[in-house]
Amino acid sequence: MAHTTRSIALTLCGCVLAATALTTGASHRFLSDDPLTREPATQDAAKVSEWEIDLTIDLATNLFAKPGDSATNVRAKNINTIDEVPDSGWFTNRILARPLTIDELSRGPLAGEGPAAGPWTVISPKLAGFAPGFTMTDTGGERWFVSFDADGHPEAATGAIAVANKLFWALGYWQVENHLVTAHREQFVVGDQAVFTPVSGRKRPMETRDLDEVLRRAHRNADGSYRAIASRAVSGRTVGGFKYHGTRPDDPNDVVPHEHRRELRALKVFGAWTNLVDMKAGNTLDTVVVEDGRSVVRHYLQDVGSTFGTGANGPREYDEGYELLYDAALLRKRLFTLGFFFSPWQTVDYNELPSIGRFEGDAFDPPTWQPRVGTAALRQVRSDDTFWAARRVAAFSDEMIRAAVRTGKYSDPAAEALLTDVLIKRRQKIATAYLPAINPVVDVALSEDGRLSFSNAAVAAGVATPPESGYRVEWSAYDNATGDTRAIAPASTSPQTTLAAPGLLPHEPGTFVRIRISAADPAHAAWAQPADAFFRRTPQGWTLVGLDRLP
Repeated sequence: MAHTTRSIALTLCGCVLAATALTTGASHRFLSDDPLTREPATQDAAKVSEWEIDLTIDLATNLFAKPGDSATNVRAKNINTIDEVPDSGWFTNRILARPLTIDELSRGPLAGEGPAAGPWTVISPKLAGFAPGFTMTDTGGERWFVSFDADGHPEAATGAIAVANKLFWALGYWQVENHLVTAHREQFVVGDQAVFTPVSGRKRPMETRDLDEVLRRAHRNADGSYRAIASRAVSGRTVGGFKYHGTRPDDPNDVVPHEHRRELRALKVFGAWTNLVDMKAGNTLDTVVVEDGRSVVRHYLQDVGSTFGTGANGPREYDEGYELLYDAALLRKRLFTLGFFFSPWQTVDYNELPSIGRFEGDAFDPPTWQPRVGTAALRQVRSDDTFWAARRVAAFSDEMIRAAVRTGKYSDPAAEALLTDVLIKRRQKIATAYLPAINPVVDVALSEDGRLSFSNAAVAAGVATPPESGYRVEWSAYDNATGDTRAIAPASTSPQTTLAAPGLLPHEPGTFVRIRISAADPAHAAWAQPADAFFRRTPQGWTLVGLDRLP
């Protein structure tokens, strides 16, 4: 199937009419390199320049307007022919796509050790966010961005950053390299060139008292030390952040509107799992890096610390994760009921621990979860997007979740246990909500000798039982030039997920077959919508080249 990812290369070549025809879904035509495993980035992005996104305007636009594509139910445009997201400067397939070891997960994006020992030179105060912090260089000359726990909230912000950093890396996002460190006041010195801008707005050389004021807002341990997150400066040239709608106008490879990127839509699910309520352009980062001799833009979810039950300065507000900052319909309802309308968050029973804050899994309802401010990508999310994301959340075993939580190095075992238990509960609720919602047939394969096998993602996750009437399978020869099909055997029904192909299955290299799989189950009406798997015959056997689950 010439799909949207294919249209990227065509668009860059100016073949607008061809791209339009290929992305309408009017017919299927598979090319020799389908399915793509990496999104094309054929143009040099060396001329991308730094841009500043006005966060106030960005906030107002997302709160009170509906930016991005006004059409609804638009299929994600950066998926390949088998309904997956290729690797790119936005996303790298990790969990579910390949075996991920506990050691890999525990390190996440950490490519080296933390700051070099010795005095750390403060070169500027922190310019964004509310957590106390600053920018420094270590004795090796490496630059680090340091943020501390807020005074009175030990391990809260730093623990959330450490754990979320590993989870979002495993999910596939570009992540900053964050190290948990412990330091004492005497390790920090103010650099000669450090500049500070006080409330008056007039820049001046940074002084020791300015550093002390930052540390006054940070939590100090009983032994006088400070726990902090040291974030290694990312490679490449920083050029600002990205928005959750539209494209970056000076990046020639950024041709898919961000609201139609599945990995950004998937934050509806990943954000709900981790309670990532602070989705905004200010928490993203774009850098220009050189790959294979060409400059390309790499997109980071830079700050995923606004997760779980705590923020930079203390526990979450009770309504965070349940309501948008502004919801006109909800405001009207409260007005008309004279304030007697109760929201679910008003009756939640939290087990509040200082380092975890307000985070629970019993009242949690994945479809109704909300960040503080909605985005165009979240408004465009479809059932195939949430299914794709839920499979990745469900792929985290209990052991993997425990390992990720251990990287937060909580001193209270009860805090570690609480965070682990809640993440497991929320994982199960996400799997229950999204995996059975559409035809959950996955991992469709056709062996060289013609044996079909597939799995049911909902059954595998333990959130559904096999269909009562079994699976209906239809076999057809497929004409890749015209899109015509010809039945090669009567449809059959079987309770098994492994079955032999019909005797008339073609075997000539270059031929195609379409296998249509559906299920009849009173509990899951959506399973009657067939999933179409397309295979190409090669000298080595059958290769899956297409999967249509929800056209």
